[in-house]
Amino acid sequence: MRVCPRVGALTKRERLVLLAIAVLTALAGIARYSGAAALLAFGLATIALAGLAYVVSFSTEQVGEQFGPAVTGLLQTTLGNLPELFIVIFALKAGQTVVAQTSIIGSLFANALLVLGAVIVVGAGRASDGVMRFNKRLPNDTATLLLVAVFIIVVVGLSIASNDHASHHIKGLSVVGAICLLGVYAAWVIPYARSEQGDGDAHPPRVPLPVSLTMLCVAGVASAFVSDWFIHALEPSIEKLGVSQAFAGLVIVAIAGNAVENTTGLVLARKGQSDLAVSVVKNSVSQIAVFLFPALVLISLLFSHQLTFALDPVYIGALLVTALSVWQITGDGEAVAFEGWALIAIYVILAALTLYE
Repeated sequence: MRVCPRVGALTKRERLVLLAIAVLTALAGIARYSGAAALLAFGLATIALAGLAYVVSFSTEQVGEQFGPAVTGLLQTTLGNLPELFIVIFALKAGQTVVAQTSIIGSLFANALLVLGAVIVVGAGRASDGVMRFNKRLPNDTATLLLVAVFIIVVVGLSIASNDHASHHIKGLSVVGAICLLGVYAAWVIPYARSEQGDGDAHPPRVPLPVSLTMLCVAGVASAFVSDWFIHALEPSIEKLGVSQAFAGLVIVAIAGNAVENTTGLVLARKGQSDLAVSVVKNSVSQIAVFLFPALVLISLLFSHQLTFALDPVYIGALLVTALSVWQITGDGEAVAFEGWALIAIYVILAALTLYE
C-alpha cells in the first residue's frame, strides 16, 4: 500500500531537488560575475532556468490543486512564462532584437509543435486503445486565438511585401494589434476560468499555501536574475557554437524559456491526466500568442529597440501552417501517436531551416 506524504510535507527527493536547483542557480551567478567561459556560464544559466521553471511548476500545481484543470493550467503557464518574459526584456535591452523576436515565435512553435507533439505521443501510448482523449473546448479556443494573432502578423507581412502606405507605420499597427489581442485574450480567459472552476476533480494541496507562494516568489525573482545572466552569455556562446541568432532564439532560448511546459506536460501525460496535460500546453500557446507577444510589443516601447509583428515571410507561413495543424489534430478532442510525431517532424524541419540561415 502506497503511503502519501503528510499534508504540508516535502518529500526527501523534493528537498534534494530544491537544494540542487539552489546550488545550480548560485553557480550560474558565480559564473556570470567571475568571468567564466561563455559556454560554461551559458550552460549553467540554461540549467538554472530549467530548474527554476520546475520550482514554478511544482509550486503553482500546489496552489492550483483546489481548482480544476483550467485554472491550474492557467496558473502554471502564466507563471511558467516568467523566464520567457524576462529573457525577451533583457534581450531587447541588450539590443538583440532578432533573438527577442525569434524566441517569442520560437516559444509558439516549441509548444504548439514539439511539446504538444511529445505530449500526444506519451498520452496516446498511455491510453489502452492508443487514443489520447481530452476536452476539445480548449484546443478549439486556442486555435481561434492563434488564428487571430496570425491574422495580424499576416496582414503586417502583406503590407510590407506590397510596400503600401500602411507599411510605413508598422510600429503603430503593432501597437493597435497588441491592444486588440490583449482585449481578445481578456474576453476569453475570464469566462473560461470561471466556467471550469469547481469541476469536482480538485483535492487539497499537499504543501501549505504560504510555502507554495514563498517558493513562487523566490523562483520568480531568481528567474529575473538568471535570465539576465543567460542573455549576457548568449551572444558569445552563439559565436562559439557557430549557430545563427535565429536558431538560438527559435530553438535554444525558446526551449529553455519554456521548460515548465516542456516537462510538466509530459509528466502529466504519462500520469494519464490528459485534460491537464493539454491544458498546460495549450494555455501556454494561447498566452504567448495573444498575451505575452502583444504585452512585450507594448513593453518594448520603453526601449530604444522596439518589437513589432513584422516577421520574415518564412515564419509567417510557418505560423499559419502551425495554427491550422494544431486545430486539425486536436480540434476533435482526440489524438493518436502518429499525429504527435507529425507535429514534432514539422518542428524539426523548421529548426533545421533556422540552423542554415
